[in-house]
Amino acid sequence: MAPGSFDPITLGHLDVIDRAAGLFDELHVLVVHNPDKVALLPVAKRVELIEKSIRDAGIKGDIRVTSWSVGLLVDYCTDVGASVLVKGVRSQVDVAYETPMAIINRNLAKVETIFLLPDPAHAHVSSSLVRQVASLGGDVAPYVPAAVAEYLRTPERSN
Repeated sequence: MAPGSFDPITLGHLDVIDRAAGLFDELHVLVVHNPDKVALLPVAKRVELIEKSIRDAGIKGDIRVTSWSVGLLVDYCTDVGASVLVKGVRSQVDVAYETPMAIINRNLAKVETIFLLPDPAHAHVSSSLVRQVASLGGDVAPYVPAAVAEYLRTPERSN
């Protein structure tokens, strides 16, 4: 399972999803709510953009995109029989943030966490940075799938 807020999905996320799909017979890409962040995109729109981005990128595999907003992440893992979480980490800051959660998830439900390093071309990009650039009218096309760039350029989009 590859959980994240994906607000919005970036090319780095897509890289991790592609590589994780090659490692597992089934991959759940799970949009989760991050209470520490103010969301730009509604959850349903994030799911839609992830599905389109996966299709457009030609990523193969049994990939299921859904969302989860109630309870612990390990509860979802238990519900679907997932025993591994895949997390992309860009830097030591991400590792420091993710490590305690990985230990707790293992203790709570015997769910292991695998960290995947990003393609260096995407290691500097975060959804937060994309949101900031987009909010100031900058071009985010180099950092996100085409479907996301197009959606963010649409002036009449509603959140």
